[in-house]
Amino acid sequence: MTIHTHLSYLDKNPFAPRQISEKPADNLGLVVVIPCHNEPDLNGSLQSLADCSPPDCGVEVIVVVNSGEMHPEGVKLQNLQSLAEGQKWAAESAPDWLKVHFLHFPDLSRKHAGVGLARKIGMDEAVDRLEQAENPKGIILCYDADCRCDPNYLQAVFSGFGQNPKGIACSIYFEHPTSGDLSPEIYEGIVKYELYLRYYIQGLRSTGYPHHHHTIGSSMAVRADVYAKEGGMNRRKAGEDFYFLHKLMPLGNFFEVNDTRVIPSPRTSDRVPFGTGKAMSDWLQAEQKDYPVYAVESFRVLKSFLEKVYRELFDLGSEDYASFLQELPQSMREYLEMEDFISHVEEAKWHSTSPQTFFKRFFQWFNGLETLQFFHFARDNYYANQPVAEAARELLGELGENGGESELDLLTRFRELDRG
Repeated sequence: MTIHTHLSYLDKNPFAPRQISEKPADNLGLVVVIPCHNEPDLNGSLQSLADCSPPDCGVEVIVVVNSGEMHPEGVKLQNLQSLAEGQKWAAESAPDWLKVHFLHFPDLSRKHAGVGLARKIGMDEAVDRLEQAENPKGIILCYDADCRCDPNYLQAVFSGFGQNPKGIACSIYFEHPTSGDLSPEIYEGIVKYELYLRYYIQGLRSTGYPHHHHTIGSSMAVRADVYAKEGGMNRRKAGEDFYFLHKLMPLGNFFEVNDTRVIPSPRTSDRVPFGTGKAMSDWLQAEQKDYPVYAVESFRVLKSFLEKVYRELFDLGSEDYASFLQELPQSMREYLEMEDFISHVEEAKWHSTSPQTFFKRFFQWFNGLETLQFFHFARDNYYANQPVAEAARELLGELGENGGESELDLLTRFRELDRG
C-alpha cells in the first residue's frame, strides 16, 4: 500500500476518530464540507448542490452540525432539527451521484468551538475519504449552510483543477444577492460590504502585490494532499479562511475559478465575531450609514514600496538597507522599521540563491496578514478611512475605469474586474 502525506497528518493531528464507516466510491474526486451551526435552511444549501450538473468524478458532501458546550439549548435544538431535516432530505431527495454524510458534534469545548474547528473536522474527514479512495490529490471544497451556487459550480471547480494540474488551491468567484425578500436596508448594506471586499482586492492587485485573492470561507477549495502537508485547517472562531488561504498562497500555484458563482447569504448573524453576518448586524445598528475603507493613498504607498522591492532589494548589500528605507514614504518606513524589516530581508537572502527564491521567501514574511497590518497602521497614523464609494471611484479612476454613479454600479464594475 502506498503511504501518503495524509496518513501522517491524520496520525499527528487527530481531533476525532474516523466518523464515516461506509467505504467511498473508487472514483471519489470532490468532497464538499459544510459547517452547520444554528442554521434553519440547511436543506436549501444541499438542494443547490443537488441541482448542479455532476462533474466527471464521485462527489460527497460532509455536513458538520456543531455547537459548543456553552451554546444555549435553543441553538442545540435548532441543530437537531437541521440534522433531522437534512437526513430526511438526503434519504428522499439527494440524486444518486451525490452522497451526503452528517456528523454531529453538539458539545465542542468552549475554547475551540467555532467555524474553524467545524471546517477542520469536516476537512480532516474529507482527507480520510479521499485517502481511502486512493486519490490523495482529490479536491476538498468549502461551502456554507446558507449558500447557493450556480448549476455549473461543481463542474467548474473540478475543471479548474484539471486545467491547473499543479494548482494547489483556489478561490471561487462569489456574489451576494443585492435584492430579494430581506429588508432594503440589508441589501443596501451588503452592496457596500461586498464593494469593500472587492475594492481591497483590486487595490492589492493595483500595487503588484502577488497574493491578491479573496479569502471567503464558503468560496475556496484545496487539494487534499496540500491540505494535509500544510497542517490542515486552523481552529480560529473567525477569520479561519483568511489565515488558511494566506498560508497556502505563498507556496505558489494558487488560482481562481471565475466561471461559476457561490452566492452567500447577506443576512445578519452573531455566529462569528466578524465576517458578512457580523458586518450586516453592525450596519443595521450604525447611526451613520456608510462603510469606511482604507484610503487609496495606502495602496499608492504600498505600490511604491513593492516597485522598489522588485527593482532593487535582491541586489542590495547590507550597507544599502538604510538608504532603501529612507527613500520610502514615511508611513511605510516607520512601519517596516517597527516590524524589523532588515532582519527579515537578511533571513530571506541567507536562504536564497536566486531572485525567484528570495521573493518567494520575502512574501512568506510580507504575507497577507503583514500587509493588512500595514493598512491598519497607515489608517491609524497617516491616512484616514474614506467612504467606500468615494474610495472605489478614486481607485477605478487610477485604473482607467469608470464605475458609474450608484454604489451598485460600482459593485457591478468591480465584479467585472474580479472576473477578469
